[in-house]
Amino acid sequence: MRDGEVLERFRRTGALLEGHFVLTSGLHSTTYLQCALVLQYPPEAEAFGRAIAARFEGQKIETVVAPAIGGIIIGWETARSLGVRSLWTEREDGRMTLRRGFNVRPGESVLVVEDVITTGGSTRETVEALRAAGAHVVGAASIIDRSGGRANAGVPRAALATLDVPTHAPAACPLCAEGVPFVKPGSRKKSSIVNPQS
Repeated sequence: MRDGEVLERFRRTGALLEGHFVLTSGLHSTTYLQCALVLQYPPEAEAFGRAIAARFEGQKIETVVAPAIGGIIIGWETARSLGVRSLWTEREDGRMTLRRGFNVRPGESVLVVEDVITTGGSTRETVEALRAAGAHVVGAASIIDRSGGRANAGVPRAALATLDVPTHAPAACPLCAEGVPFVKPGSRKKSSIVNPQS
């Protein structure tokens, strides 16, 4: 699956949004890829999961782990394609951790799968939690890499589509300077429309 096909699937399902957005990382952007809108369709989720699994074929992955909440569906579909377990990490006291009785054994070969990577923060935290539990993290993957390949997850990474979408710190955001209201569509905070001048 190539970049163009991935983006066409996002466009077709209304998941490629343009405007003024605050990303989960806190950075501002004019483009937002709302993976939940494309992953609500099982055939799309299955196709993305198969494509990610194909990138790691032959690497003896035993478990796929996804950062909650955005990575859960694509992590599950990737695990299904690989025929392995699907787990997820979630935040507890501000740190990514395995909960709900999930565990990994020492040396278990794990692939971390995320929907979108911007800075790599959630993926990196998941990698660290898994390593602390003794797992061998083979790599990380995402449907979209919006960092242009620059995000550091601490392990080798693969993405179905790599974009170089400009982001800005809030203080340097040109749309904020113009007073354009922004939307917070990410999963860590409730979506809202905010006037940057207020």
